[in-house]
Amino acid sequence: MDSNPALCEIISSRIVSSPQRRITFAEYMDIALYHPEHGYYSTIAVNLGKQGDFFTSVHLGSDFGELLAEQFVQMWEILGQPKPFTLVEMGAGQGLLAADILNYLQRQYLDFFASLEYVIVEKSLALRQEQQQRLQDLPLRWCNLEDIPPLSITGCFFSNELVDAFPVHQFILEGGQLREIYVTTLDSGFSPSPLNPFIEVIGELSSDKIAEYFDLLGIDFAQSGYADGYRSEINLAAVDWLGIVADRLKRGYLLTIDYGYPANRYYNPRRFSSQDATRSQGTLQCYYQHRHHDNPYINIGRQDITAHVDFTALEKWGDRSQLQKVGFTQQGLFLMALGLGLRIANLSHQQQPISQMLQHRDALHQLLDPMGLGGFGVLVQSKGLKEAEISQPLKGFTVPE
Repeated sequence: MDSNPALCEIISSRIVSSPQRRITFAEYMDIALYHPEHGYYSTIAVNLGKQGDFFTSVHLGSDFGELLAEQFVQMWEILGQPKPFTLVEMGAGQGLLAADILNYLQRQYLDFFASLEYVIVEKSLALRQEQQQRLQDLPLRWCNLEDIPPLSITGCFFSNELVDAFPVHQFILEGGQLREIYVTTLDSGFSPSPLNPFIEVIGELSSDKIAEYFDLLGIDFAQSGYADGYRSEINLAAVDWLGIVADRLKRGYLLTIDYGYPANRYYNPRRFSSQDATRSQGTLQCYYQHRHHDNPYINIGRQDITAHVDFTALEKWGDRSQLQKVGFTQQGLFLMALGLGLRIANLSHQQQPISQMLQHRDALHQLLDPMGLGGFGVLVQSKGLKEAEISQPLKGFTVPE
């Protein structure tokens, strides 16, 4: 398979130097995706978009970013039009969303644009370089999330398809007990097979946080509904990330857009159909040249690895971090409330070639498709708002007229 040999050697070396010559799947996934030189996101610049491994809402045109901008304007107004109002985009991809948002605000909302501070948090050096090239004429800056001072942000942290790419721990039920899945080499040595260099082994849980995570969610795997061999994943990195964001946010919002489920569906013990990712083997998916499969041990360093987001965990850990749930809905409904339906209705009144109009209409319908991007979850949480501010509903959670 098309794996990166240098990255495989790096992972093998990490395994050999680790206790019991094994690493957690989360550590394996972290290296495969985020190694600064050979990880997938270090070379992803050529792998995004309709011709790459996958595309997001941003690749369907500027409408997605422009509608989000409408929501950000209302957030600014609810908070009393503070200056600065800071937008922190976490995981900005190729910089397309930032460009769409800033260009739209500059055209339509000059007062807000003048009050805006736009910050990008990007872990990938390759993507940061592409963003800097694309956005060089726009007012914004880059920084690391950890470098933002505590309680310094009034505004909104937001992300689009970020949390699904955080490294996850994988677990399996054995004898009614939670056990963790580790990664090792075929011979537990330093000479992996070039075709499939890594195998899984099962051991004890690597962290007490795993049991704590499920206690908070109220998930009891000792129930009779869970059969031996039930397997899924847990995103401890998302919990840590949420805590950092909450610590940096003084007053404002956190907006998270991603694909995922509430916990009671994510960890449902019953088997689902092949059309539903919530099955007894978890939600882990790999994306390679617009095809998806569930084998993370091929195309190492060349493919994306993701897992669905547990939105209940974000809500409950948010409660612990003084983040109050504002609303949770599907992306299609969220965008309709922000004016997507009106944009579709107005297409026929625009002066443009029929082929261009049809292409634009198709892109807008893809944003609404409940079986695709329209089915993504949108979670908004707030912190530090006054009662009068909390009582004002966000546009994205209202019913469009």
